[in-house]
This record gives sequence, structure tokens and C-alpha cells, in this order.
Amino acid sequence: MSQQAAELFDNFQELTPSEFFRKNKQMLGFSGKIRSLTMVFHELITNSFDASEEAGILPDIEIELHKLEDDHYLLKHKDNGPGIPEKFVMKVYCTMFAGSKFRNIQSRGQQGLGCSGCVLLSQMTTGEPAKVISQYKEEGELKGIEMTFKMDVKKNKGLLMKKKKFTPEKTGVSIELQFKEVRYNMAQQGAFEYIRRTMVGNPHARITFTDPNGHVYQFKRAADVVPVLPEEVLPHPKGITADDLIFMAKHTDKKRIRTLLMESLSRMSKSQVDKIEEITSIELKKHPKYLQWEEAEKIVEAISQIKWMAPPTSGLIPIGDEQIEKGMKEILKPEFTAVNTRKPVAYRGGVAFIIEAGLAFGGESGRVVGDQKKSEIMRFANRVPLTFDEGSCAITEALKSVDWKRYGLRDLENTPLTMFVNIISTQVPYLSTGKQSVAPEPEIIHEIRQSMMKIARKLQKHLNAKKAAKEEAIRSKIFEDFVPLIIKEAASLAETDVPHYDEILAKVTRRALAELLGENPDDINQTKETENKTIGENLIPENPHLKKIKNHSKDKSEVNSKIDQKNETNAKLKSKSKSESKSISKLKPKPDSKLISKSKSKSEYKSMSKSKPKSKNNDNDLDKNKDNLDHDKKKIEKKQKVSLDDFIN
Repeated sequence: MSQQAAELFDNFQELTPSEFFRKNKQMLGFSGKIRSLTMVFHELITNSFDASEEAGILPDIEIELHKLEDDHYLLKHKDNGPGIPEKFVMKVYCTMFAGSKFRNIQSRGQQGLGCSGCVLLSQMTTGEPAKVISQYKEEGELKGIEMTFKMDVKKNKGLLMKKKKFTPEKTGVSIELQFKEVRYNMAQQGAFEYIRRTMVGNPHARITFTDPNGHVYQFKRAADVVPVLPEEVLPHPKGITADDLIFMAKHTDKKRIRTLLMESLSRMSKSQVDKIEEITSIELKKHPKYLQWEEAEKIVEAISQIKWMAPPTSGLIPIGDEQIEKGMKEILKPEFTAVNTRKPVAYRGGVAFIIEAGLAFGGESGRVVGDQKKSEIMRFANRVPLTFDEGSCAITEALKSVDWKRYGLRDLENTPLTMFVNIISTQVPYLSTGKQSVAPEPEIIHEIRQSMMKIARKLQKHLNAKKAAKEEAIRSKIFEDFVPLIIKEAASLAETDVPHYDEILAKVTRRALAELLGENPDDINQTKETENKTIGENLIPENPHLKKIKNHSKDKSEVNSKIDQKNETNAKLKSKSKSESKSISKLKPKPDSKLISKSKSKSEYKSMSKSKPKSKNNDNDLDKNKDNLDHDKKKIEKKQKVSLDDFIN
């Protein structure tokens, strides 16, 4: 029986990380032709960003993608970063789980797999070596090294094939890799879309991309400020487990458990350590190497009973509202933007994070599907776009749980809207090593919802103002069409010349527009440039023939006012006519009953009544004018109703 057991272990082997990922490349995100190429872009770009920012350099990246055959490409990637010293070049590109990201600090990379994974994929699909040119400064001297190498998968390290030294003029790194079984296109999850989204979250960068067709795309820098470098922060006590404490105790140079706790954990003061000692009755002055598992569990339990300050946020550096807005305006060119940054909170008790959210509406916002514009979600983690696994991501779950109908978006899917969410944390809870989706932690989902609903209310105000502006434009058109008619009719009734009303009408509409734009209404003499402003925050371009009126019903009230004035004038004329009739009656001598017979008196009164044709004609004219005015009023109301019905439909 023992011999059979020994035989079972004859094939017992150890796998290096390189061998493991060679057999499981999908765990690095390399699954599918389009996705694999996008992941290569992702790893190389984020590596360049981190290196440049740590050196205080604004990232400037050049990428060329040349098509050699179907699904066979040559990729050239170049940056202006600080470069890589010669002794680290092959470690960076050929050793799995090696890098400078294993710290409790906010960074794009976390695992030390990115660049080495790209070299592995290239080698697996083409068999061709990688070529790297590194230009760096060492001991105040610029040095350059050109290296050609492959990855030794068995040993998890590089295998040098060629090396050449030279003296460069500036720092930076360039790499050339060949790939098969990958594909470039303009799909939503393609490499081009990845670059586009990267620029929204990194407005301080500049990327020049040459696609396989030779088209050159310039993604310009929207901000000239290098992001502030985050500080490395200590773990928060509430995020510590018993295993963490045992590991720390075994690998510390501290002489006491008390000192270990105070210097290895954030927010751990002397008074807090005293409370832990009081609750657990453990002697914390002893050497950490004597810490037992049961004691570690008691310490963790005591920590959960104590009230702690929130985790420090000095290690979290958000993009910033202004920078996000600049990025969205540069790439999306929207008519409306709104951004919000939440206060730092923690998930799992002790891991601090910050949520940044933004909305862009109109312009080039959203995604194009056929001839239609649809909404899109831009997910980011520490400024890095998450282009895959959208359905399983906490960001998607949070955004879909928002009732968008409350904010005026009845058909969210078919709305030209871009929703931006960025999670800032020293430990982003990714669901896999591919780092394309965030775990649905309740605290993260809650913060995303709150942030997005806040800026959605601003979008609602914008949409309401836009709708009101359209209605006002229609009403203003009616006002402009019929005011001249009213002026002419009034002039005709007053028997005067028609005044030059164009300038007056322009002043009135300009004044109303100024009130709508929140400007000084008394400043009538506005320039043409001012008149062509957009309403609110880029609502709709102003049509010079469709002036915006602040009061929705002002146009109708103006027309009704003019008609009322006409009616009042007619009433006065009619009253005047009656007055004249009475005056004529008074001036006519009364017949003498003694001298004139009854029949003659009647005859004369008949004659007197016939002698007033002018008054009768005036009455007829007034009735006719009144009929005309009533007809005009009905015509105006009918046209106004039709216009508004057209707008609503």
C-alpha cells in the first residue's frame, strides 16, 4: 500500500507562476481576440502612467499598431517616463509577481503581472522575442540599453538574446511585441475605445495612436498638472484578521506586541492599546514571536468592540471634479456635465475608498449603435478603465438600481448619456486577476448610488430648462409674428403712421433673453456674440428668429393685452359716438306744442333721427373692427395651440 502511495507521487511537480499563467492565460484577461489586444494596451499604458507620475512627469505616450497578416500585429509602445535600469529590465518584463506595487498605496497596478503577461502572450502566440529600449538616468548620467529577450517559463525569468548600450538624449521606455490571435476594431470593448476612456479619467496625459490603417489619432492633454502622489498608509485595525497579526508578528523587528500594534496599524494610539490590553487581559509587553493564534483572535475581537477614527485618506488622491469635467469635455464634447466626489469611507471595516461620479449629456456622449445614440457606463478603478465583465461589476449594479425615470430619463437605454464612476482605494476589491470588475461590497454600492443620484438631480434641472427653452422659442415665434400685425392695426385705428417697431421688438426680446440667461436685463445693447450664447449650460443654440422669453405665457398675454387695448379704444369711440348723438339732440330746438301739430312733431323727430348717419356708420365700423379683432384673436390662439401640439408630439 505504501508503494502505491509513493507511485502516486512520482509525477508530483511544482509550477512556477509563469507556467501556471501559460496554461491559464484567461486569468490574466487574455480571452478572445479583441479582449486580448485591449488587455495588452491596458497593461502597457497603466505601467507608463504609474512610472511617469511617480517621477513627476506628465505622461506622453506614442502607440503604433501595424497589421502584418490577418489577426497578426506588431505593437510599438513608447513613453517619456524615467526609464528602467538595466538590471531590472528583464525582471519587469519576464518575472511574474515582481514589481514595485506591493505596498499599501493607491496605484493602477497591484499584482506585478501586467507587462510580463504581455510578453508571455506574445511568446505563446508568435514565438518571437521582445525588444525593449530603456533610457534612464543613473548617478546623474543618462544611459541607454537595447535588449532582446524571451521568457524562460520554467524558471520564471528572462532569457537574454541580444544587448546593446548607447547614450540617449532623454529618458523613456519603448517596447516592441508581436501578437497573433488578436484583433483590432472600433468596438466598444476594443483598443481604441480603451484609449478614449483612459483620456477621460487621465486628462493630464497625451496619447498619439496610429492604427493599422495608418490613421493618426491625437488625444490631447486637457490638464497640465501632474497628479499629487499618494502616500503609503498603514492598514486600519478594523480590517485586520488573526492571520494578519500572526504574519506581522513573525516578520517584525519590534520587541513588543504593544509597539508592533502602534507602529504597524493606523489610528492605533497608546490609549487604544491600553483598551485592548484591558479587554483581552493579554500581556502586550511580551515579544511578538510568542503571540499565539488564540491571543490574536482575542485582539481582533477586542478591536471590533472599540470605536475607531475613520481610515486616513492621505493615501487616496482622487482625480478631482475639475479634472474629470475637463476630461469629459475634451473627449465627449457634451452640452451638459456634472461631477461629484464623495467623502472617504471604508468597506470591510477598514479599507478606505472614495467614489467619484460624473454625468455627460448630449454632444458625443453615449455610444453609437447603428444610427442611434445609446447610454454608456464608464467604469474606472484608480483612474484605469474597466472595459470588460460589466455585468458582474458593483458599479453596474449600483447604476442600474437608480430610478432614472425620477430624473426625467424615461428611456435610459436610448439616451445620449455617459455615466462615469471612479473608485479610489489602496485595495480595490477586484473579482479576478484580470482586474475588470469590482466586488459588490454594500458600502461601495451605497456610495455610488448616492453620488450618482445627486448629480442626476442637476441633470433633471437641465432637461427641464431645455424643455422650457423649446416652448419659449415657439411662443416667442408667435409673439414676433403677430406683434407687427397688432401694431399696424393699432396705427390704423389711431389714424397715424406705422412706427418703426423692429428695433423696439429686438430690444424687448434681447431683454427677455438676458433675464433667461441670468444676465443684467438693463444691458440692452448686447453684442451678437452674447446673443448667440447657449441657454443654461449649453442647452440649445439660440436661433436669431426664435428669441427666448422668460415667462411661458408672456407672448399670449402680450397679444391679449393688445387686443384688450383695441377693444378699449373701440369702446371709447363708441361712447364718443353716443355722446355726439346726445349733443346733437340737445342742440336741436324742441317743437312747440302750441304752434305745431302732433303729426308735424313726429315728422320733425323722424327728420332729426335721419340727420345722424355719421353715428350709425361709426357703430357699424366699430362692430366690424371688433369682429376682425375677434377673428385675429381666434387665429392667434389656434396657431399657438397647433405650434405647441407639434412641439409636444
